[in-house]
Amino acid sequence: MKLTDELWAAAEPTYRRILDHPFLLGLADGTLPRAAFRHFVVQDSHYLRDYARALAVCAAKAPGEDEVLAFSNDAVGAIAAEQEMHGEFMAALGGAADGDEVVLPTTRAYTSYLLATAYGGSFAEALGAVLPCYWIYARVGEELARRSSPEPLYAKWIAAYGDEGFQTVVRRVLELTDRVGEELSAAERRRVVGHFTTTSRYEWMFWDAAWRGETWPV
Repeated sequence: MKLTDELWAAAEPTYRRILDHPFLLGLADGTLPRAAFRHFVVQDSHYLRDYARALAVCAAKAPGEDEVLAFSNDAVGAIAAEQEMHGEFMAALGGAADGDEVVLPTTRAYTSYLLATAYGGSFAEALGAVLPCYWIYARVGEELARRSSPEPLYAKWIAAYGDEGFQTVVRRVLELTDRVGEELSAAERRRVVGHFTTTSRYEWMFWDAAWRGETWPV
């Protein structure tokens, strides 16, 4: 079995829960409260900074020059998205506000797990941890693009991840994942699947935190 098939089989129940989450349903039909979307954008900016760091570690551990270059470019792209696209969203949502600098619990937990895995694990483990942010967003983008949100702001977000350019990047990472998987022992594959499953769950939690308006409880 290809590694990507094994990974998706492990995470598909979580992906189905993601598609059924009221945050994404509201994004698709235009009914998502602006406050929930703003929460998401603010925390996603924090997330992308650390995701870029995790991608940079993947580049440092990558087995070949092509992979080093690709993950380095993806790290730069994550920062560019944080600065450009999120800047446009924040302007449309009224700009910065007090408290935006606070990294909230789910964001902190997710990025801490990503960075710990990237720094402490093998290249394959790091790849398994960062992969859901590529793959799940690509699948969500494709799915929501078919529904075409009537809210222009939400439609713009959906278009960014349904875009063929992003889909091409994701296909490249999936092909690499299968090549890496061919060289792994059974124990190594289990670790990769474990990281992939965990960060897929964090993806659901991230959207859920925005929907709930998560704050620090104390």
